[in-house]
Amino acid sequence: MSEINNSMTQSSLNTATTSAYEKWRLLKDAIMRRAVVAGGLSVIFAIVVIFFYLLYVVYPIFLSASAESVAQYPIPEENAGKTLFLAIEEQNEIAARFTDKGQVVFFEAKTGKTLSQKNILLPEGVEIKSIAQGSPVGEGSIIYGLSNGQAVIVKHQYKVTFNGDKRVITPSLKYPLGETPLVIDDTGAALEKIAFKVGEGSTTIVAKTAEKIRITSFEKEQSLFGDEASLVRTDSFLDMPAGNITDILVDKEDRNLFLVSNDGSLSFIDISKKNAPEIKQHLNVVEAGQKITSLSFLNGDLSLMVGDSSGLVSQWSLVKDALNKPAMQRIRSFKVSEKPVIAINTEQRRKGFVTVDAAGGMGIYHSTAERELIKEPIGNEAPVAVILSPRANALVFQNNDGKIHFWKVDNEHPEVSLKSMWQKVWYESYPKPAYIWQSSSASNDFEPKYSLTPLVFGTLKAAFYAMLVAIPLSLMGAIYTAYFMSPKMRVYTKPSIEIMGALPTVILGFLAGLWLAPFIEEHLSGLFSMLVVVPIGVILFALAFQNLPETFRQKIPEGWEGAILIPVILISGWFAFSISIPLETALFHGTLRDWFKSELGIGYDQRNALVVGIAMGFAVVPTIFSISEDAIFSVPKHLTVGSLALGATPWQTMIRVVLLTASPGIFSAIMIGFGRAVGETMIVLMATGNTPVMDLSVFQGMRTLAANIAVEMPESEVDSTHYRVLFLAALVLFMFTFVFNTLAEVVRQRLREKYSSL
Repeated sequence: MSEINNSMTQSSLNTATTSAYEKWRLLKDAIMRRAVVAGGLSVIFAIVVIFFYLLYVVYPIFLSASAESVAQYPIPEENAGKTLFLAIEEQNEIAARFTDKGQVVFFEAKTGKTLSQKNILLPEGVEIKSIAQGSPVGEGSIIYGLSNGQAVIVKHQYKVTFNGDKRVITPSLKYPLGETPLVIDDTGAALEKIAFKVGEGSTTIVAKTAEKIRITSFEKEQSLFGDEASLVRTDSFLDMPAGNITDILVDKEDRNLFLVSNDGSLSFIDISKKNAPEIKQHLNVVEAGQKITSLSFLNGDLSLMVGDSSGLVSQWSLVKDALNKPAMQRIRSFKVSEKPVIAINTEQRRKGFVTVDAAGGMGIYHSTAERELIKEPIGNEAPVAVILSPRANALVFQNNDGKIHFWKVDNEHPEVSLKSMWQKVWYESYPKPAYIWQSSSASNDFEPKYSLTPLVFGTLKAAFYAMLVAIPLSLMGAIYTAYFMSPKMRVYTKPSIEIMGALPTVILGFLAGLWLAPFIEEHLSGLFSMLVVVPIGVILFALAFQNLPETFRQKIPEGWEGAILIPVILISGWFAFSISIPLETALFHGTLRDWFKSELGIGYDQRNALVVGIAMGFAVVPTIFSISEDAIFSVPKHLTVGSLALGATPWQTMIRVVLLTASPGIFSAIMIGFGRAVGETMIVLMATGNTPVMDLSVFQGMRTLAANIAVEMPESEVDSTHYRVLFLAALVLFMFTFVFNTLAEVVRQRLREKYSSL
């Protein structure tokens, strides 16, 4: 009984121990199951957060602009005369009203409170016949054409000081060429139309009287011992009738003059030689029966915005014609109204403009993006004067109701549209529409070019050439390693290739840019020779190996045949590069690069897609090889043994059984490798010229989405259009890889279902 009781006690203890162990094991299983689920959900959550963050940064560039009235008030100092011109400084605090009595009234833009009133130094008894802004517009220069043939140039400026934390802006007037009026027409004829460009060393004034058009140039000359500079004057006349001229513009470079006639024609005149102006072009810029009702330079003075009586605004830009000479050509147009466009006011820092029609309708547009941003009525009839603030975030205008209106404008990102990012755009000074990415320049007049098409093209081009190198090498290597290679040799080969994946891509890019690119440029023919010589060398060695004595061949262990090919490949490659230069000289009478250029018209850039394909292919090989080799090696042995038992050869078994069964894994390997190539940054950053060109040639460079983000993100201003477009590029890259990987997973599952019955 005692023994039975002990046995039962021991059994109970064993049972209790087993039960406790089972509970602990089940608890660990439950914990790990929840941990795995939590980890998977965390990855999904992180991806979703990344997506919505990118979307959050990007979406403001597609928001519509808005404009709202902030204040309206009676005309400040109405007795100072009728308003000829309005101005506002960049802080939107002080505005100015230039009147027909030679008065300048400075007032608070939001309240209308008069701050100061100044008189322009005009001769007694003369009238103001014309007024015009200088070029560039942002300098604040104004010219008055007088009834006695004289002109006065005045500049309104604003000094900013700080009284503690309070900003104080003090307006003032300056006379760049002195307070004494300039005599333009010595006969005393009234200056009916006038335009000018004032610079540091020279000033050009173009004035139209009833009978002629005069070009007057003033050059500053500093004497050797004198303290003051003297003005050297040059006069010339245009040999064309002045009676029908309705408007005049001079560009900021003081080279081009544009005259508008009442018959709708535009004359383009070269005035770079002041004493010999030359008419370059005379053309009609409006439809028959229409008249030019407004004219203005777009920012940079490379384009003219022409408004006509039909409500159409067209952009005419200087481009090179078939004879490589500058000529005006219409590159786009905007239908802004059914009424005549009576005023065009261009932005001072972007390629946008404001239009006002005869019915009091106001519209804000961007030329490059071809976007209509705002269209609002600002009155029942045409306003007396309109001005857009230097930062394009405020609008001041005077209506016929006797009031000044101050509007706030919210228009942060007008440069971007679906067309400007994905379609060809005709940029200023370009001969035709094109896909261009050029986000910045040293000039403030620069026209941003945000086309993502060349970046997407470069991304796909780099990935294509990388996969062209990586897929054959990695798949053939995986097939041989998993199916034909000796297990002992596989133990060394597979880890050796996989450890290549740990090599930093910045090192690969560094080597590709500083060593591989110059080497390929110098030995281009050797690289192509190697593609022929190495296979021939391998085939010849294989034939020679088959003819060796049986006893010698049996000394090589089965599956180690690949090892003896290594020196063969190295010697064949060395031989290919050794004969390349003599072969190049004999066949092409020079270098292969020069032959490509002269005979085929194919240029050669040292850092090109060929270099990227080799370097990036080397980086992608470990990924594709490892996954493919595992998929092939994991094919059940009974399938291969059964195939061989039925009489199939090893190659037939490989092609018709093993590859089909492993195809889901192989496809996944290729897709993962492709995703790696699409997202690669450092190699393409260092091994290409980073030129966003769309050229399929393997000898030309490219710029990818990832490399572009890496290069330009540190330089972009936070929340600027450039900054948000870069995030849009990241979103495009994210969506591309997400959609592509999703489709790849669907295909992989279909392949698994199809061949699971094998």
